[in-house]
Amino acid sequence: MNREEKTQLLGELNELFNSSEIIVVSHYKGLTVKEVSELRDKIRKAGAGFRVTKNRITRLALKGTKFEGLADLFKGPTAIAFANDPVSACKACVQFAKDNEKLIVVGGAMGTGVLSVAEINKLATIPSMDELRAKIIGLLQAPGAQLARVTKAYSEKEAA
Repeated sequence: MNREEKTQLLGELNELFNSSEIIVVSHYKGLTVKEVSELRDKIRKAGAGFRVTKNRITRLALKGTKFEGLADLFKGPTAIAFANDPVSACKACVQFAKDNEKLIVVGGAMGTGVLSVAEINKLATIPSMDELRAKIIGLLQAPGAQLARVTKAYSEKEAA
């Protein structure tokens, strides 16, 4: 990789860190290309992004961002998952790590705070925004649906 490509990658990563709300850092030692592609697909479907990183360039890109505290995690074969929805990246990484022990979640950050693996696992159990919206819509529609069923049953009873 020449200096120009490194500068471009540094800029891309810096922009990615500035535009994301959460970063999940993981080690992927031993994953095959097929498994990494499968992981990327699952993370994309969850509404997040996934990127294998160059540690030195990533540590440089972290400087001056809200995720600067993550620099110590970038050792070995490292990848990041990033998203604006805090739950989606955590959920996708933790779920894949449960199914494949070669992916190890080592930490992350949300806002300006660094997250431990336990905190990432807790975030992964929270329903996603889409699931929460669906539950709210269901709760709002339930009284109307019940009223419709009661009036329909009442009118059928009188007709009989």
